[in-house]
Amino acid sequence: MSIRGGRGPRDDQDDAGNYRNGYHRTGRYGRGPGDQRKYERYGSRNGGMGGILRFIVFLGLLAGGVLLVMVTVARPLVRAVIVPWADDNPAALRIPFVEDMVREDIGPALTAAADGSADEIAFTVQSGDTPATVAPRLLEQGIIANERAFLFQARVDDLGTKLTAGQFGLTGNLTPAQVVEGLVANRITVRNVPVTFREGLRIEQMTAKLANDANTEIDPQEFYKLATNPPDELIADFPWLLEDGVHPKGTSLEGFLYPATYDFTKLTTTKQLVADQLDAFRENWSQVDLKYAKSKNLTPYDVLIIASMIEKEVQVPKERSLVAAVIYNRLHLDMPLGIDATIRYGLNIPPTKAILQSQLDTPSPYNTRCCPGLPPTPIGNPGIASMQAAAHPAKVDYLYFVRKADCKSHFFTASLRAFNNYPRAGLDCG
Repeated sequence: MSIRGGRGPRDDQDDAGNYRNGYHRTGRYGRGPGDQRKYERYGSRNGGMGGILRFIVFLGLLAGGVLLVMVTVARPLVRAVIVPWADDNPAALRIPFVEDMVREDIGPALTAAADGSADEIAFTVQSGDTPATVAPRLLEQGIIANERAFLFQARVDDLGTKLTAGQFGLTGNLTPAQVVEGLVANRITVRNVPVTFREGLRIEQMTAKLANDANTEIDPQEFYKLATNPPDELIADFPWLLEDGVHPKGTSLEGFLYPATYDFTKLTTTKQLVADQLDAFRENWSQVDLKYAKSKNLTPYDVLIIASMIEKEVQVPKERSLVAAVIYNRLHLDMPLGIDATIRYGLNIPPTKAILQSQLDTPSPYNTRCCPGLPPTPIGNPGIASMQAAAHPAKVDYLYFVRKADCKSHFFTASLRAFNNYPRAGLDCG
């Protein structure tokens, strides 16, 4: 094959020099007609990149749509897993989508106000309290209606780092957010007023003291009612009162209202005062060893009755155990106790007035001159010293005592003759 005129064997030209196939080779390595057709089929390079981008956008939109459908359909299932986990791990609420799911699960309770009273409720935050420990008490006092909603709001508002001990004025018609805010901002500044009940006072005397003290908001009549006829629900709050031989059913709280100094505020309730007195009694009574009294067939209530009589009769501390010994010895011999303080209690005779002979002759369970054994109840509220003496009488054989002329101490003897012959100057002491 020869080469003519510089044409290749496939450069098909007509006589005018035009290439029949429409292709003009421009060099040895120029594109052939097949290459041209390929580019015509798929377009230019710029057209190809645009198609790819459009395809990627399409895929993105498709994936977003699928994800949206999956989240919408699967959200309840995801929430069913996330919410219990967040309840057990409150720190998880820092994660936004977890917080949103828990908020959604709590629902309207998060913004609903409690349906309680609009009157102010003094709520006490104790040292060491956390949102979790105050929540049950808030619910019990009718300040919140939903513990979970409160705890969620408390976590969101970081109440745990702001909660401090004190009293806060809240109401029973607040939303969880308002309660959380109130536990920070509504601190009540109160003035403590100390009120002292001395040893030996009876319920009526404590009531009179409350009535005469204008610095307290305690209702004296409500106190008297609670103390003389304590309801079953009050007794149930102090299970130790229900133990065998401690507090006979149906009796008053005489003897159990421990004498001490109590701090009152304008927020102190009558029930709170009685509860504080019972708590103080329990704390002190637990120090008394009753083994010896039990060996003499005396119940804890019997010991308390003896303690109340000692409290009324004794002014000199060292005589407490001596008076206790006289009582034990007389009980052992089945002798009337002859303690006039019990007569005064039964007939409500003030200590400033003399006991009349007619009163001494009046039959009464509290008349220990004529009736052997103990009176039916304590005759006052004794302190710890008289309680201890009542459980641990002196080891003496005394059966009698009479007040001396100093109006404080007593003469003790086991002899009826010595007792009868002793000067009665002390009887004028009143």
